[in-house]
Amino acid sequence: MAEITLETLGHRYAPGLPYALRPFSMTWQDGGTYALLGPSGCGKSTMLNIISGLLRPSDGRVLFDGVDVTERDTGKRNIAQVFQVPVIYRSMTVAENLGFPLVCRGVPAARIRRRVDSIAERLGLARHLKRPAHALSADQKQLVSLGRGLVREDVAAILLDEPLTVIDPQLKFELRRILKEINEEFRLTTVLVTHDQTEAMTFAKEVIVMNLGEVVQAGAPRALFERPATEHVGWFIGSPAMNFLPARQESGRVTVPGTTLSAAAPEGLGEGRLSLGFRPEHARVVSESPQVAGQVERIWFEGSDEVVALRAEALTLRVRLPGGRVLATGDRLGISVPPENLLIYRDGRLVA
Repeated sequence: MAEITLETLGHRYAPGLPYALRPFSMTWQDGGTYALLGPSGCGKSTMLNIISGLLRPSDGRVLFDGVDVTERDTGKRNIAQVFQVPVIYRSMTVAENLGFPLVCRGVPAARIRRRVDSIAERLGLARHLKRPAHALSADQKQLVSLGRGLVREDVAAILLDEPLTVIDPQLKFELRRILKEINEEFRLTTVLVTHDQTEAMTFAKEVIVMNLGEVVQAGAPRALFERPATEHVGWFIGSPAMNFLPARQESGRVTVPGTTLSAAAPEGLGEGRLSLGFRPEHARVVSESPQVAGQVERIWFEGSDEVVALRAEALTLRVRLPGGRVLATGDRLGISVPPENLLIYRDGRLVA
């Protein structure tokens, strides 16, 4: 278990190339759960590989419990890493796969058996211990990969590089639950790399959103949902995505032309591209004096909630309505948004 400090960490894959990971600093608390969230190519795996020691950073340092490990090989960092494709030893049984890290360290056989039995029971693999590992299903093989990391009691952190990609969708929820329970039981610093916001938001206590090699925002899932630091975060987190409507500054307020949506302009707002943002969940259907009125252009469902694309002249926005309301394409709809739910963005970044 370890506190992981990333100190002005950055990486270029060759001198003169743009940063694949722009320099940043961050500390991950011992025993915490973290998720690196972003689209393919945003720098998530680069960061994870630097932490594990598979990649040396071109800038900055990595510290475990205050000790600089930047130049240490992977084997000297006590890191367990689980990859997108399960890694198993095909010639071994499940038990032999799980115990192999302890065999390599010369742990007595009786202690290995006890530890393997304990981890196998925790992961639901106890009845498969004598089976050839290559005969397991994809999700079971991934559990074996995870178990090999957990079987060592000296592991400082476990790094998960999109480990649920090969898992059947119906089993993903169950595996996330197991991972959370393991974190709570073993108090391992756990870092999950994913492009799936549901995985990130339901697993981690802190989510680090990345885009184009930059750490855009880090915080608790609720904080990222309620106050996205950028339009990218607002688009990436939440389903349906956040609304961002083109706005302008006039008479001390930021307003959306063609509507009565407005918010007080903060002092020193300055020049730039302005927009008002709000979550589809925060729109309220009103019959009198709507701030936005338009026609239902499209309807779909998120769980039991109805989501509509509302066309209001040059604007198209999304409104999420509680289950039970029945609308049809072409219906007229008026909405208002509480002032506290309107956020002001300038050049794509939150200002108020």
